[in-house]
Amino acid sequence: MVTDRFINFLKYEKRYARHTLVAYQHELTRYLAYLTTQAIDVETVTYRQARSYIAVLLEQGQLPTSINRSLSALRSYYKFLLREQLVLQNPFASVKALKTTKKLPVTVDEGKLSALLDRDEVFPNTFEGLRDKVVLELLFGTGIRLSELLQVEDTHIDFYNGNMLIFGKRNKERLVPLNRTLNQLLQHYLNEKKRQQFDNNSAQLIVTKEGKHAYPRLIYGIVTHYLGAVSSQAKKSPHVLRHTFATALLNNGADLNAIKELLGHAGLAATQVYTHNSVERLKSIYKQAHPKA
Repeated sequence: MVTDRFINFLKYEKRYARHTLVAYQHELTRYLAYLTTQAIDVETVTYRQARSYIAVLLEQGQLPTSINRSLSALRSYYKFLLREQLVLQNPFASVKALKTTKKLPVTVDEGKLSALLDRDEVFPNTFEGLRDKVVLELLFGTGIRLSELLQVEDTHIDFYNGNMLIFGKRNKERLVPLNRTLNQLLQHYLNEKKRQQFDNNSAQLIVTKEGKHAYPRLIYGIVTHYLGAVSSQAKKSPHVLRHTFATALLNNGADLNAIKELLGHAGLAATQVYTHNSVERLKSIYKQAHPKA
């Protein structure tokens, strides 16, 4: 089936993250079901029909962000069909994305987070406790994505040069630096990991208590649990630590282009969103400090 081939193409050639694959699969299933109700063949869809589908999503009350995700999935799908010579055009290529309101990145107080990570008694004196600390230190100390964390293997760490190899979106490689504390923590963790004598020694850096590959829900649970000690905000995801990493660097004078490279962003536009947080911080300081504010 063409849809299965497309998803496998994204998975094995494009190396899309699991949650992205699930989202694209959902969008395609919904789209193909719509075409069936309209008695339209996927190979003959026109630009006008593509726009009509987007209008249907709007009428259903879909948010602009959700509709734009649908557009992204369907554009990619038809690009694949063009590559396979199954269609003559991409009907969604000229369909414009909807305007969305940009939300500021959610962060946690970097001072409180650093203090939490420095308190050894917060983490149980077990392999799991050590692993949890490594997860938090890596996400906050390098700004890597959840999907990237789950791909890190023991051999990707270069202790001598103090860096770690990361496979980002589209399988793009980059090196991220490891601070001295994180470098030492990882060495300790790997030694403890070897002492566990798991039945199957996984090459993956982060593992479960049984030594199996870690999975997204496990990482979410770890992050949510420990961030609850320093923040009452609703959002406590691994991506919050990525935002906190970037905002902390910017607040402390790091160059925007350097932050872009560290985060693995393809363009500077994605990184510039963090400047808004810095502006809001400066406004807050101004209001508190200036006598006429």
